[in-house]
Amino acid sequence: MRFASLARLDPLAHGTDAALFVTRVCVGAFLVWGVWDNITNPEDMQKFAAFLKQFGFPWPQVMAPFDVAVQFLCGLLIFAGLFTRWAGLLCAINFVVAIAMVDRHAGLRASFPALSLVLIGLILATYGPGRLSFDAILFRRTSGLRRS
Repeated sequence: MRFASLARLDPLAHGTDAALFVTRVCVGAFLVWGVWDNITNPEDMQKFAAFLKQFGFPWPQVMAPFDVAVQFLCGLLIFAGLFTRWAGLLCAINFVVAIAMVDRHAGLRASFPALSLVLIGLILATYGPGRLSFDAILFRRTSGLRRS
């Protein structure tokens, strides 16, 4: 192995698909878990609508279930690696709105979880899900990552 290859840690590129898989499973499960209480408990959905109203969202009674549905669907799709680029893009947009409407009031530290989900969503939207995904099976293509 050449020094340049070792210095760049090129061998780690062999784990790209596994890293994307673990990232997708963890992030997808987190997104589903994050809204599960709103799905299973109408009182929690009402609390979420009140929270949205507090931060000036229009039509909070409509936006709350809409946001929960988007986050739940994104979570399932990201978890499975199905329509991953779309799910990543929707995830990024959803959490940009969360930062713009809510988290910005509390500063960068409070915004970091949502910002992380924006960035992960953008990574999945641009790189794709990797080979260990339903996208790869259905569409017969890999993640689109270029390995040097």
